[in-house]
Amino acid sequence: MNMVQSQPPGTLKFESKQHAGIQLSICITTFKRGPFIGETLDSILPQIGDGVELLVVDGASPDGTPRVMAEYVAKNPGIRYFREKENSGIDGDYDKAVKYALGKYCWLMTDDDLLHEGAIATVLKVLEEDPDLVVVNSELKTVDMSMVLADNMLDLAGQEKYEPREAERAFVDVAKYMSFIGGVVIKRSVWLDRDRTTYYGSLFIHVGVVFQRPVGLVRVIRQPLIAIRYGNAMWTPRGFEIWMFKWPSLIWSFANYSPEAKAGICLQEPWKVKKKVLLYRALGGYGREEFRRFIAPKVRGFTRLAYATIAVLPPALMNSLASIYCAFINRKARSDLYDLSRSRHATWLSRTLARTL
Repeated sequence: MNMVQSQPPGTLKFESKQHAGIQLSICITTFKRGPFIGETLDSILPQIGDGVELLVVDGASPDGTPRVMAEYVAKNPGIRYFREKENSGIDGDYDKAVKYALGKYCWLMTDDDLLHEGAIATVLKVLEEDPDLVVVNSELKTVDMSMVLADNMLDLAGQEKYEPREAERAFVDVAKYMSFIGGVVIKRSVWLDRDRTTYYGSLFIHVGVVFQRPVGLVRVIRQPLIAIRYGNAMWTPRGFEIWMFKWPSLIWSFANYSPEAKAGICLQEPWKVKKKVLLYRALGGYGREEFRRFIAPKVRGFTRLAYATIAVLPPALMNSLASIYCAFINRKARSDLYDLSRSRHATWLSRTLARTL
């Protein structure tokens, strides 16, 4: 079994290595995905051909992931499996994966989603144009992959090609979608030439790497090539912190884009929209602890009272009310309705509405 331990980061020899015959490295990082990663590998391995490698960085998974990987490596010796001594977080592990890669390009693939048939061939064709970044569209499916929630996650009103002078337009069109790391194919030299450590802990290192300053040619593949297993993210319990604070803090940190462009991605302080906070209460993601940690230090008076009240509203009642809102008023909120139906506070009503609609 190819049990390779990580080397100390930052050495020139370690970061500059590249195999002349490899055009694309499929880079998967994984943690506690034993029940899912096999299906992901099954969707990738039949597509691996000349000029493509598959590597997996396992961030010290304590579950059955090493056993699953041992079985796959035994049958497919070409898989490069790196079992780390400790978990470096999603940002650190993806940075390691790019360093370990031998290809000119790295596809930052996820460990529980699936590639469509012909996906790698499609990407390789686009790479012939020598872009710095390729953004790959995806579809959104339920956690058991039995139902499609959204056919196209990337806004199809955007362009397919962005020259360097169109950097702001590219930012507006693709940055929101790029919160999904699996849709990112990046030139390895571009990644290694940029600041990465600043974005450790952000949960979106790829977004920081791409948008800290404009890249060169950007290509978008509008055809969905990935099926996202929605609702399986390990960060779901931290959703309020991530989407109300971490994500907007990252987006608004980029100095090369206008405030108008950033506002098109997300509000600078989305937590000020009480409707969003009510949704997180309905999902079980906002309560007394979140109020104490994130909201209380920022507000006073009646506003503070309002947020404190939301934190103690009956979550099951809020779940039902939010489900009615998503089902009959904001019918575009299909994924929100699905989330509500799978929340620990889900009710018969929310489950029925989700199943029916």
